[in-house]
Parts: sequence; C-alpha cells; structure tokens
Amino acid sequence: MADNVLGSRDKSRPAGMRRLAASTPPEAGRRGRGSTSNPTGRFEAAQREAFHDPDWTADDPAPLRTQVTPERSARIIARNTSPDIPFDRSINPYRGCEHGCIYCYARPTHAFLGLSPGLDFESRIFAKPDAARLLLRELAAPGYSPDTIALGTATDPYQPAERTHRITRAVLEVLRDTRHPVGVTTKSDLVLRDLDLLAEMAADNLALVAISLPTLDPVLARRLDPRAPRPEKRLAAMARLSEAGVPVMVNVSPIILGLTDHEIESILARAREHGARRIGHALLRLPGEVADLVADWFTEHYPERQARAFALLRQARGGRENDPRFGHRFRGEGAYAAMIGQRVRLAGTRLGYAFGRMDLTREVFRKPGAQLNLF
Repeated sequence: MADNVLGSRDKSRPAGMRRLAASTPPEAGRRGRGSTSNPTGRFEAAQREAFHDPDWTADDPAPLRTQVTPERSARIIARNTSPDIPFDRSINPYRGCEHGCIYCYARPTHAFLGLSPGLDFESRIFAKPDAARLLLRELAAPGYSPDTIALGTATDPYQPAERTHRITRAVLEVLRDTRHPVGVTTKSDLVLRDLDLLAEMAADNLALVAISLPTLDPVLARRLDPRAPRPEKRLAAMARLSEAGVPVMVNVSPIILGLTDHEIESILARAREHGARRIGHALLRLPGEVADLVADWFTEHYPERQARAFALLRQARGGRENDPRFGHRFRGEGAYAAMIGQRVRLAGTRLGYAFGRMDLTREVFRKPGAQLNLF
C-alpha cells in the first residue's frame, strides 16, 4: 500500500460526489468495516492517499484489527445547551465505535486525536475505565442537581468492547445506587445483559432505552452499520426490554433520503409490535468529513442512488449537504423534510406511539456520600 502526500482534497467533483481517497478494495483488510477509506485527519500537516495496485499482491491489506486503548479523563459528564436535544448532560464511555456506522456524526471527533474519521474511528477505540469513579465524584459535588443523563449519545455504550470492559454496566450501577434517571441509546442487544439494572430502575421510573433502527433490510443494515446487531436482534431486544417493564423508544435515525425513507412506516409498525412506545427520528447529518465518507460509501454500494440521495438531502438542508444550526440539524427544512416529519407523526399517531420527552423521576436522587470511599 503506497502513500502519496497531497496538499488538499480534490474538490472538483459535484457536491456529494467527491472522494476523500482512493478506496481500499473490499477485501479482507476491511471486511466488516463501514468506511471505504482511512483519510488523513483534517488537522494533520499532510494528507495521504491510498493507492492500490491490483498487480502487486504485497499490497493486499492484512485484516484490520480493533485496538482498545484506556483513556484518562478529568470529567465524565458532558454538558450541552442545544435547544433541539432533549437532555442537557450525557456520558459516552467510549470514543470511536466498532459498529462502524458510515453515517455516524461523531466520526469527525477522531481528527482531534490525530486519527482518521474513516477506518480509524471504527478500529481505534478509546475506553474510559474511570467513568464510574468520576461519575460518583461529580454526582457528589455541591450544588449538583439531578436530571436525566443520556448514556451513549455520540458512540454506542454497548459496542463490542463493552463485553470485556464493562464500563457501561459500572456507570449504570452508580446511577442505580444513587437513584439517578438515565436514558440509554444503543443499537446493540448487549443491552439485555444489564436488564437486571434497567428493570430495577424502570420500576421507579428512572430508566428509558432507545434502540436505533434506520432500516429493516438486513443487507442494507450490514452495509450501513456492519458490526451492529442485525435488525431482527434489535427488535427482539425491544421486546425483552418491554416485557421486563423498561420503557422503549425506537429511533428511526438517521433517515437517509432516497435510500431508507420509504421504510419509515414499516419500521414504526414492527417496533410497535415489539414493545416500543415512543418515537425518535432524525434526518441524515453530514458534519465535517462524514459528507465525503458517505459519498464514498454510496459510490461503492449504491452508485445509482447517490445523485438523488444527495439532491434530496440538499433540498432539506437549505441547498447544503449539512446544516449545523440549532433547531434545523436534526429535522431539516423545506417541503421534503416537512413531509418526512408528517409521515412520522401520522404513522406514530395511528400506531399509538407517545411523542415528546419522557419525564423520568428526579425526586428520589440520593447524593453519594461515604460511597466515594469505595473507589
């Protein structure tokens, strides 16, 4: 694999049709990965572009293995003031995500680490082993006022690394012991491992689980989020959670115009059959490098749909591929975005879904005291 040093990306292609780098062929080197390339992070001094010579077998990539590195943090609760997010605090036990969802809006954050938002994001994972200890300290701080903590807003708290690191479970144990409300967002049925904690908390109106389900098509799902559990497993997890008394939300997110938007009603119907009672939805977002990564992905998997998908997206984003403005970034604007919102509302109403934020209990919070000595 040879690297050519380039001064900048090629911007000559029409919007939504650019390429960040020549894609590695779909061989063993990146089998099961979402990104087609590993472009240099935007803060690096030089950019490398991969060049594959099919006549030179030494260029065939070795299997890309996931690396998990401990990361020490000063704080674990992140705060936000966004008016279009129904929470003001969150915890992400991991940076990077092995699920490899090509559309993940957190991908650009890996550039701050000197890594690529492409394959590095899904293979170079950073775990926060001190998360539970830090959380206990922050909950015990003078003046702390409880409100729902969103667990897994950027990267999945139940990605494969959680099987061995168990950071998410440790965080949930602290929240259970302090009787603090939590909303979990995941694509993984690994959440069922912690059903004991979640059911106990839900009995006191302290827990909600949102399962992301952008498509019911198993082939498309394997391409969109290659290492996340298949749609049927996510539906089965909804059913188990609901049967145990845990409130379940289905996140129809992201809705990819021209690719998955025809599935909205079907997703909502299947999720309702499996116990989901609330709805979340968002249009595809393409911040930073994600726009070119998704364009690369379309070029490889669905080239015949790429032009229409990006054209519809620009219609919903004021003529741009991404609109970062508060109040617009999740829902979009214009006739097509309005139609998507109307379809969600109509289908949700017909199926008996609840809308809006679910108010979890804050009044029973127990501020940590002597528990700090346990760590």
